[in-house]
Amino acid sequence: MSGFEDDLPEAARDYLAQRRLDEVECIISDLPGIARGKAVPASKFARQKHFHLPDSIFYQTITGDWGEAAGDDGFIERDMILKPDMTTATAAPWTGDWTLQVIHDAFDRHGEPIPFSPRNVLKRVVAMYEEKGWTPVVAPEMEFFLVARNIDPAHDIKPMMGRSGRPAAARQAYSMTAVDEFGPVIDDIYDFAEAQGFEIDGITQEGGAGQLEINLRHGSPVRLADEVFYFKRLIREAALRHDCFATFMAKPIADEPGSAMHIHHSVLDLKTGQNVFAGPEGEETAMFRHFIGGLQRHMPTAIAVMAPYVNSYRRYVKDHAAPINLEWGRDNRTTGIRVPLASPDARRVENRVAGMDCNPYLGIAASLACGYLGLVAELEPSDEFMGDAYEGDGDFPQVLGQALELFEEAHALHQVLGPEFCRVYGIVKRAEYEEFLQVISPWEREHLLLNV
Repeated sequence: MSGFEDDLPEAARDYLAQRRLDEVECIISDLPGIARGKAVPASKFARQKHFHLPDSIFYQTITGDWGEAAGDDGFIERDMILKPDMTTATAAPWTGDWTLQVIHDAFDRHGEPIPFSPRNVLKRVVAMYEEKGWTPVVAPEMEFFLVARNIDPAHDIKPMMGRSGRPAAARQAYSMTAVDEFGPVIDDIYDFAEAQGFEIDGITQEGGAGQLEINLRHGSPVRLADEVFYFKRLIREAALRHDCFATFMAKPIADEPGSAMHIHHSVLDLKTGQNVFAGPEGEETAMFRHFIGGLQRHMPTAIAVMAPYVNSYRRYVKDHAAPINLEWGRDNRTTGIRVPLASPDARRVENRVAGMDCNPYLGIAASLACGYLGLVAELEPSDEFMGDAYEGDGDFPQVLGQALELFEEAHALHQVLGPEFCRVYGIVKRAEYEEFLQVISPWEREHLLLNV
């Protein structure tokens, strides 16, 4: 190997050992979290310092339509400068040739970060923590369903067929037999992850039919968001090899639990590396309380980022493993904010609200932003909730339209995530929501056609 290949991360160098690199996929996340970019021959990538994509990729809705978010200059599709972050170089092991993926960062012609690029949004939030002398640490949990191939949107989504020849059955949480049903897919997920240099902390069967959870080791928010971004793609590719789909929809099957991206948070002192949620004697600190207070105060305004689609709100159903409010409790999975069992130096706060359908950069950024606002304003949380939080009332939006109204007026949150990002995001999500409202559902045809 020569040139840029000498400086690749170890896993990428191992993947290419004694092999000739054919192609490099230059990619960046758009607002939904779809990988956009270009595939170029390895020889060309070695010669280029950057490449260009139009800024309009950030104005596109999930359906491929466009939000009117281009600003005063109009929709002129100005080129951005995309520069590679070579620390993210990793294999694309499902391809037919030897291919690497490299995540890029977006800049304007003056070298300034594009403010509505999701990775830049997360970097902005992390930088605000660091300016205060703090290092945020996160650990995401990824839930998803393996389902039968669905090529007609008019048909219900159904669980995949397991190796036994029977459809996956629900209510088998933590069952190793249920995990074994998906053994060939899971084997490919492990193989792809190993080739990409990712460490999986564990895979478990969740409560839904064909629903799995992958836990990742804690670490830097940007690095972990990169991994979730990569993992979504590798899991989809592993499923396709076995004639099924992997879906990260928040609620793909009506009578099953939804899929979350639980986010575990801790904050370290930048100088000492000590967890600021634990005091000298292991006691819970004021900063621990303030972080929870920030989540409680500001998450309603950030729900539109953590639950970005109309389907997202179908997940928040009582007694279906998803929160309905922002109560907090110790080792209580009915609350929206949970403090898991842990030693003082590993004390952390788990946000159970974000859906797996959110963009990982934006979901983590929004969650960290809420905690940050609590820390700087020294917000106090409510009293710890004792008992079943499902017996309480909901206290965050239950539909996307309401969530967008709160987000658009959330001036404190805008200052952390970036006003220009929030302007663009709100416009794009409004366009998406209005497009959905033009669709007449089967329920309406069934119950309203002849009865009203």
